Amino acid sequence: MTSSTTDPLSIARRVIGLEAQALGDLAASLDDSFSKAADLILAAKGRVIVSGMGKSGHIARKMAATFASTGTPAQFVHPAEASHGDLGMMLQGDVVLVLSNSGETPELADIVAHTRRFDIPLIGIASRAGSTLLRAADVALVLPAVAEACGTGVVPTTSTTMMLALGDALAIALMERREFTPEHFRVFHPGGKLGARLTKVRDLMHTDLPLIATDRPMSEALLAISRYGFGVVGVTGPEGALLGIITDGDLRRHMEGLLALTVAQVMTPHPRTVAPDALAEVALAIMNERKITCLFVKDAPEPGLPALGILHIHDLLRAGVV
Repeated sequence: MTSSTTDPLSIARRVIGLEAQALGDLAASLDDSFSKAADLILAAKGRVIVSGMGKSGHIARKMAATFASTGTPAQFVHPAEASHGDLGMMLQGDVVLVLSNSGETPELADIVAHTRRFDIPLIGIASRAGSTLLRAADVALVLPAVAEACGTGVVPTTSTTMMLALGDALAIALMERREFTPEHFRVFHPGGKLGARLTKVRDLMHTDLPLIATDRPMSEALLAISRYGFGVVGVTGPEGALLGIITDGDLRRHMEGLLALTVAQVMTPHPRTVAPDALAEVALAIMNERKITCLFVKDAPEPGLPALGILHIHDLLRAGVV
């Protein structure tokens, strides 16, 4: 029988609890140095060069990737490679961000010396305020003194979790200061589910539209519905404005004597539309809310404007939005 001290579930809860507590301590410890780090990066004309060794290096890679995808150009440089030529990647105008739990990692010495020699701003993240790294840094971000979750103090756990969270906090602070929008985000995330959800309506809409004038007989409307294959037809006025829509529901409600009616007598007026610059997920939300499968696209919902396109639920399915 497994004792409570070696039970995997108990260990997991203890580790997560310790790391959660460490994150709370980190949040409480933040001071003006964090704001100075953000200001230093915002003022940079070049990139953020992020570096670290071992586990800190893995966190540094993730940090650089998060910066780059949220509007702050960034690149990871491995300390060992830096000492063999990659120091040339660090230029005046850049900001260098170095991670080291102890602040004494010997492999980082050449990077730190290079920033001092060429007057490249250096931000250091470490757990010892008096360490070599933080004494050399222009801005020092000190991690609070907390125990590693392993219990022995030798396995980087709480320290790397705090580094990861601090990097995320810095990236989001920079993103919001830059007023980085979902549209900007899509530029760096064109693939996968996220890219699909950030696709705009104009990227998916059809511009060959099923339209018919208000005074036309329903026989022509039925032909238009069949020919275009969207299951609907838009109804337009004399100036081409979208006045209404005819759906299968309208057909069922007017089944008796349908062919004797005009389009104006059957249509549903003022159909719900979506703007071409709206996100595809906004169109999906409208379709789900209204329990419909098609939306006409207009620059604005006000009457008197023509339809610019039409979007079907199948278009969203094919694009991976649903």
